[in-house]
Amino acid sequence: MEQKNSLAVRRLAVVGMLAAMVFIFTYIGIDIPSPLGKAKVHMGNVMCLLSGLLFGGVPGGLAAGIGSGLFDLMDPAWAPEFWITAINKFAMAFVAGTLAKKLPVNRHAGYWVAGVAGAVSYCVLYVSKNILSGHFIKGFSWNVAILETVTVKLPVTLVNALIAVVCSVLLAEALRPALKRAGLFRGALT
Repeated sequence: MEQKNSLAVRRLAVVGMLAAMVFIFTYIGIDIPSPLGKAKVHMGNVMCLLSGLLFGGVPGGLAAGIGSGLFDLMDPAWAPEFWITAINKFAMAFVAGTLAKKLPVNRHAGYWVAGVAGAVSYCVLYVSKNILSGHFIKGFSWNVAILETVTVKLPVTLVNALIAVVCSVLLAEALRPALKRAGLFRGALT
């Protein structure tokens, strides 16, 4: 019974710590001004993917969703859609973490495939959300909603995805041995 409680406390502590790191790392970036909306190149997605790669789909997803959702709540421009961000970032880390667990992580290819899959899943969700929001909320025609997303949001999203995949995979490979020694690598949390 005590071991079960200890595991639950450890999971909660890891998810909380990772959510805080996602929140903080999202502040590290560059705002991209645009007449059609706000965009930002940031390091938050690095932590989202890293959380999934190192700690698995559910813990990583929770950390990514909670940290990113809280970040959005701090900015009035993003606050109304914080719940969408939380779902999308959860999905990104969940996909990466689930694949990383199933793919051979002793080879570098497993982390790369999982990281790219997580980033692509987020890009698809984010672009879809922006197109739907442009049409149904902003009242743009489908063509204008798609054009706005492709010209303003998609380039920034792809840059974020590229940075996130490269940095998170390199960090995961570097941190995995230390986390294993500390008993914190994925297996200790599931």
